[in-house]
Amino acid sequence: MPIKIGAHAPHHPDYHTVPAQGETEPDAPISFRLFSKVAMHPTLPPVRRALVVLSGGQDSTTCLYWALAQFDHVEAVTFDYGQRHRVELEAARHIAAQAGVPHTLLPIDTFAALGGNALMDSSMTLSGQDSSDSPTTTHSPPNTFVPGRNLIFLTFAAALAWQRGIEHIVTGVAQTDYSGYPDCRENTLKALELALRLGIESRFTLHTPLMFMSKADTVRLAQQVGAFEALAFSHTCYAGEVPPCGQCAACELRAKGFAEASIPDPLIARTQAERTT
Repeated sequence: MPIKIGAHAPHHPDYHTVPAQGETEPDAPISFRLFSKVAMHPTLPPVRRALVVLSGGQDSTTCLYWALAQFDHVEAVTFDYGQRHRVELEAARHIAAQAGVPHTLLPIDTFAALGGNALMDSSMTLSGQDSSDSPTTTHSPPNTFVPGRNLIFLTFAAALAWQRGIEHIVTGVAQTDYSGYPDCRENTLKALELALRLGIESRFTLHTPLMFMSKADTVRLAQQVGAFEALAFSHTCYAGEVPPCGQCAACELRAKGFAEASIPDPLIARTQAERTT
């Protein structure tokens, strides 16, 4: 219904009238300002919700704190896939609790049944502990490569995200890692994002904030987003040792990143302090 100055304001639940100066009646004629409820109470933007794939390691912990700075609501999911370094499951639980985010642990036992790599078979020597098995001397992935692991993780994460109305999924994969895992590359993640959108009919976005960062850059990012306290309880060592073994490829890469950033590793500082008390 059109509103005319000088007419009485219509009584309508969607409108609120403000009388002119000196007027006391809410229906006062002559002069009033009309406000819609939308103007007085603007429609809030939709809550941006994210699910972080949290292994309990350095990169995923950094991504968790990155997500906390980017999104309104953040949750974490961790996968128990029979990994050799099972201590990372407790690390993930601790870090999620420390960050105050809901945490889900999902079991996947198929990788253990498949075997064939050093992360699933404790009898195999880990890459980096034997120079003849180092990925720097060959173009093939190291023996810690679990074929399809990130593809499966992100597919299950998308299924969980769909159930919870979450459209943003964050993962700590990085194309710049020397190990060259093919399921950490940008083209793989872009293809997977499209497949998930089509296959689940949801507007998923896969966020990879570390994709083109060096390990030193990820250390600096962790410091910027306030992740250092949590990194003291993260776990990277493929051997599952605490304190970390310092010899496996994962330990070497982590140590190299902190050294290049000229920043002490809070995990090493914590474990050293605990040994002296």
